[in-house]
Amino acid sequence: MTFHSLIKKLLNKPDSSRNVAKKRLQFALVYDKLEVRDDMLEDLQQDLVEVITRYFEIDRDALSLDIQRMEGSSALILNTPILAAKHRKEGGARAHA
Repeated sequence: MTFHSLIKKLLNKPDSSRNVAKKRLQFALVYDKLEVRDDMLEDLQQDLVEVITRYFEIDRDALSLDIQRMEGSSALILNTPILAAKHRKEGGARAHA
């Protein structure tokens, strides 16, 4: 799911036009303040999915990535249904350099 499709999904929920406009403005303000570009979020989402799928089977179509402003700081929120945990082999710990 691309960042643009995420925005469309979030904004297509039945809601009053006032609330939709408010969400758009909040979204824009957070991204402007953090100087986050669309391509940066798309790259981040791909990287996070790559790591998560090493451990879990997920529903990529239902995945959402968002940045929200909370109490003076920003939070990165990744939400995706986990379908199953992947089982790792015994002694499968990675060697750290």
